[in-house]
Amino acid sequence: MAQQLNSFWMSTEKSTTIVGVGVAEGKVGVNKPELLPKEFTPVIDVAGFLSDGQEKRLTQEITDIEKDTGFKLRVLAQNYPDTPGLAIKDFWQVDDRTIVFVADPTFGNILNFNVGVTVDLDIPRSFWSRLAGTYGNMFYWKEKGEDASIEAAVMAISSCLREPVGPNNCSEIK
Repeated sequence: MAQQLNSFWMSTEKSTTIVGVGVAEGKVGVNKPELLPKEFTPVIDVAGFLSDGQEKRLTQEITDIEKDTGFKLRVLAQNYPDTPGLAIKDFWQVDDRTIVFVADPTFGNILNFNVGVTVDLDIPRSFWSRLAGTYGNMFYWKEKGEDASIEAAVMAISSCLREPVGPNNCSEIK
């Protein structure tokens, strides 16, 4: 079910789940630390999809997720190749409890996820594909906007992470 992430990188010494829709050929890794903000933030919007108010709301939601669940959600909105790329790994201190959500409409589906090993143990892999299919498809984001896709996905991830782990957790996209 995991597919090659089409607008992002990510390899670590430990295994990760990489979910995206579509496979890009000939992708070149990007490393542009100059596109990173000066101060830490869990939301980086180099594409300009989000308003300041949306960024603040998402940042608060992500802060609450981390406090309540211990999982780290990080959101990067980009238009490949205009991305900090590999530089986000150190900036965000990506680890096994991190979900890196890359919103990039370059290849059709705007939602792409890189999921740490510990997250992968608690969240069914099918959740990420269903999430991308629901809020990331071109019909959804072209009608509602990239910002609506990003916000809906963050809220669905928040809901999923707060569910008790079990055979039916994250079975619905909320």
